[in-house]
Amino acid sequence: MHLLRRSIVVLSFVSLILPITAYAGAAKEEYLPKVGQPGKDVVWVPNPAVMVAKLLDMAKVTPKDYVVDLGSGDGRNVIAAAKRGARAHGIEYNPDLVEMSRKRAVKEGVSDRATFEKDDIFKSNFSKATVVILFLLPEMNVKLRPKLLDLKPGTRIVANTFAIGDWMADETVIAADNCEHWCTGRLWIVPAKVAGPWELPQGELTVKQNYQTFSGTLKSDHGTMPVTGRLRGDQIVFSSGGTQYTGTVNGNTIDGFARTSGTDSKFRAARRGK
Repeated sequence: MHLLRRSIVVLSFVSLILPITAYAGAAKEEYLPKVGQPGKDVVWVPNPAVMVAKLLDMAKVTPKDYVVDLGSGDGRNVIAAAKRGARAHGIEYNPDLVEMSRKRAVKEGVSDRATFEKDDIFKSNFSKATVVILFLLPEMNVKLRPKLLDLKPGTRIVANTFAIGDWMADETVIAADNCEHWCTGRLWIVPAKVAGPWELPQGELTVKQNYQTFSGTLKSDHGTMPVTGRLRGDQIVFSSGGTQYTGTVNGNTIDGFARTSGTDSKFRAARRGK
């Protein structure tokens, strides 16, 4: 009888200790990424905390935004954007980092706004983003450039350190405080596409576009004048002769004002053939 009781006590102790041991083992196996660990296209280097805030500030993220982080790593950019009230989504190829990010979002109380998926950034669809975050190598940024330029005009793209080829940033900021490495923030605003011929009341406008800047000619009954201009999203400014034009690009039309000698007049330009 004593032997039986002793056996029951031993078995009870074993049944109690096994789950504890299993839990301890599981805790030890919790995934923890290492800085510099290899990934599909790049090694993993997390955004410094000061740069996470800096990039979101540069993009002027609000609750109205849909933020997409390409190569979201441990989810810190996405979670920070969600804490500002935005909907945010991370695309990451490493499934362990994806799972880790989801757990962090739950822990931080933003899992309703911060989501993550395992996918290839070059094959994924992020066309609905209003803000895109990058911390990738220059050649990867260039590879993504066609998709970035196809985003809705006005979409903000922010990146840590690395440029997007010859597409000049609209703004560059260096974080001087509490940042030792990878401290340069860059902002691009996707420009409307205006290359080609347009018809204006003042004549025929031909535009050669280079990202957010453009040049061209305005041909009228008075001759042909050079044109220089700039875009910031769908907002356009250009000058020709003594007239400055400001307006909004709406697909195949431009509506705005032409100022000559201090006098404003409305104008509408229409893309030829449209």
